[in-house]
Amino acid sequence: MFQLKASGTDAKTEVISGFTTFLTMVYIVVVNPAILSAAGVPFNTVFMATIISTVIGTLWMALFANYPIAIAPGLGMNAYFVTVVTTQKLDYSIAFAAVFVAGVIFLLLSLTPIREKIITAIPHNLKAGITAGIGLFIAFLGFRMTGIIVQNNSNLVGLGDLHSAEALLAIIGLFVTLILLALNVKGALFIGMIITAIISFFTGELKFTDGIIKLPPMPEFIFTNPLHAFGDVMTHGLYAVILSFLLITIFDTTGTMIGVAKKAGLMKGESLPNAKQALLADAVSTTIGSIFGTTPTSAYVESSAGVATGGRTGLTTLTVSILFLVSAFFAPLVGAVSSISAITAPALIIVGSMMIGAVKEINWDSLDEAFPAFLVILAMPLTSSIAIGLAFGFISYVILKIFTKKWHELNGFLIAIAFLFFILVAFLPH
Repeated sequence: MFQLKASGTDAKTEVISGFTTFLTMVYIVVVNPAILSAAGVPFNTVFMATIISTVIGTLWMALFANYPIAIAPGLGMNAYFVTVVTTQKLDYSIAFAAVFVAGVIFLLLSLTPIREKIITAIPHNLKAGITAGIGLFIAFLGFRMTGIIVQNNSNLVGLGDLHSAEALLAIIGLFVTLILLALNVKGALFIGMIITAIISFFTGELKFTDGIIKLPPMPEFIFTNPLHAFGDVMTHGLYAVILSFLLITIFDTTGTMIGVAKKAGLMKGESLPNAKQALLADAVSTTIGSIFGTTPTSAYVESSAGVATGGRTGLTTLTVSILFLVSAFFAPLVGAVSSISAITAPALIIVGSMMIGAVKEINWDSLDEAFPAFLVILAMPLTSSIAIGLAFGFISYVILKIFTKKWHELNGFLIAIAFLFFILVAFLPH
């Protein structure tokens, strides 16, 4: 079913890769409810909705697309959701109605060739820039979440306190994992996380104060009649909100899929085989997730950690979806492990170093090709947004091609995407 031999992998490797991806992204089941609670959404509601949407999207990716790319509610979209609720003084159920309508439109677009055309429309040099940019993005995330790099008033970012327990543990975990990789130990990233977790337990950082197992709360419907969602959107005029959800989700997921797929060697030339099913995964999970109470889903950059461990097929994401389902019964354990960033950060930093190698594919001798790719690489980590990085790249690419009189290298679809990105950056909240 998963064509393991044809993909040059085996069941053991895929399962280990699934565990690796799961451990690097499971924080979302705790972080997402914590963020959305600021909009008044009950913690247990978001907790179960996060798991449901993640399982549905990731399982779809596993069974229908056969890709090792996991799906879960995207960070950034949940913060934007809170902003919409608080600034417009809406009930959170009304805001979820906007998410649902955006999900339905997203689903309809995914059934057309439009999203597949976006993938093929992205020039080769920008694709390489996306992979490298995502690499820097997740490496920077790993340094930041452990306090190795911190906010600095004089220079935006600076060196953190390397004597702190979190930073020390992350540095130890980083070098343990690097040594395992240098020794060609199979599953080094996953083993490194396990060793770091054991160290954190014996140093007193990892604590299980609330036990390990707890029965999950029953999922709840935010609204029972989907037709009411469309009525709520029209009544409150949430059209700009829907457009923001739609554009950011489309391009964020597309960029992540391209970056991770290139790292896994899944791209065939400039296209992604079976792209429609892969792109349907987040559309389906976004639509269903909004009914239960969570924000739009996206392909997760942390999937690259599982790919680096050897994941190449849907068996990796099947493992991820099963683990997320099981996590509903182990909320205290998940909460304890995901609270220690040093356990997963080393894997993100190392995978980032692997992905930055894509810069060698960029034609640095041609400014109109190189500079847009450079903007993608620079903007993704600095703005913490894959979509904004793509926007800078697309807009500058089209402008440079126009003024260097290389019209033949552009097409209407490419120009339309650049125009949508211009609207996103210039006029919509993000």
